[in-house]
Amino acid sequence: MASVVHTELEARLVSVRGVGRTFGSDTVLQDVDLDLRRGEIVALVGRSGSGKSTLLRVLAGLDGGHSGDVEVPDSRAVAFQEPRLLPWKRVRDNVALGLGRGGRDRAAAALGEVGLAHRVDAWPLTLSGGEAQRVSLARALVRNPELLLLDEPFGALDALTRLGAHELLARLWDEHGFAVLLVTHDVEEAVLLADRVLVLDGGRIAHDIPVDLPRPRTRSDAALVALRKTILTHLGVTS
Repeated sequence: MASVVHTELEARLVSVRGVGRTFGSDTVLQDVDLDLRRGEIVALVGRSGSGKSTLLRVLAGLDGGHSGDVEVPDSRAVAFQEPRLLPWKRVRDNVALGLGRGGRDRAAAALGEVGLAHRVDAWPLTLSGGEAQRVSLARALVRNPELLLLDEPFGALDALTRLGAHELLARLWDEHGFAVLLVTHDVEEAVLLADRVLVLDGGRIAHDIPVDLPRPRTRSDAALVALRKTILTHLGVTS
């Protein structure tokens, strides 16, 4: 039994215990417990205002006003729905921000990984929405994170571009082995990409649902469709 416990502790990358967050009189998170294992993709879904982005910001170290205990690796990176690129810096320099010596070479390599080797010297305003989001992923990737935190990164993309972004994330995850916490409002996206789907309700994790389906996954798979329906029911969507 002791060896099993030791193995579980070694596999655990993120540990959250009793985390709460209030803004004035509004309680957004309360008594949240969460574990993420190394190399695991976990999707976090919930109604608007359920605290999804707040929890991600706590894990990213961007919100220090919470209660409870949070253990996360130092090597973590964040990508948001808005790519947040500096318009006065070329693409390569946006990716290389804060990297110091050798950063531009590492940025160019990361841009190559996301299929943008030909856009290293482009200005951000010349990028399509999908290209800008890939630059954002490259900026996260170049830091070699153990944990990648994604806050609805594909929400503003059209359907076809979103499919390509899903395939890109799956490939990068397979090649690099980082853990992912994906905040999304798209239940189908969650089931397509994640190993587990967490439903946040009332500031708590109300449901922890394993996605025991082989990869690659297809939207038409009957088991996937059934699981999507189950999660939507937990979210109060019955039609």
